Amino acid sequence: MAANEGVDAQINTAASIEYWNNVPATANGMLAMLGAYPWYTRIDLRGSRSFLARVRRLIPGCTTEGRLARAVDCGAGVGRVTEGFLGLVSEAVDAVEPVAKFTQVLQASALKREQKIIQDVYTMGLEDWQPDKAYDLVWIQFCLGHLKDQQLCELLQRCRAALTATGVIVVKENLSTHPQGQDMYDELDSSVTRTDDKFRALFDQAGLRLIASELQLGFPKTFKLLPVRFYALRKIN
Repeated sequence: MAANEGVDAQINTAASIEYWNNVPATANGMLAMLGAYPWYTRIDLRGSRSFLARVRRLIPGCTTEGRLARAVDCGAGVGRVTEGFLGLVSEAVDAVEPVAKFTQVLQASALKREQKIIQDVYTMGLEDWQPDKAYDLVWIQFCLGHLKDQQLCELLQRCRAALTATGVIVVKENLSTHPQGQDMYDELDSSVTRTDDKFRALFDQAGLRLIASELQLGFPKTFKLLPVRFYALRKIN
């Protein structure tokens, strides 16, 4: 980890919030940098659903059919992942999101007001979120780059304590492609893209056991996107 140490010190939470406050509060807006939002989100959500189905088969006592009781969408944005995935595999979904204009969209959504799938919405950063209920699934996607290493580790420890007996944490994040194997800092949104080795070290530090990991497949190579990897994590027995 020595080559990666210190990069996360450049993260500025206020700068990150300012960046996202200038992004349109729509799913298209939040993925605008990808150009072709419809194909991206279709591949992304299909991959997530397939990965979770495989993970559920690895957990003793976990149902492999039907919906889970409760999930939480960490870094929920305007609810793209909840609408297209988590709300289909869970009876209830909580959401954690620091940008108020995004949580306003969640509060006004049909999933919240009519279907009652979205329940508690927490307008706060993940570094401040203290889970106060038990979750079958903690889903953390495309948001950990805004947390410093220590904050990330502490978040995972809190999530670990909030898991049900068959609960699982899934992290889905971009991976660094730095030629020297280092984390990469992005000044645009004040975030860090970590290496696979860094993630695994932080998971171990947080007292979590990695039960499955794989790359998201299906993105066209012509777009030269960063690799995206899933990690399924459980408590160490």
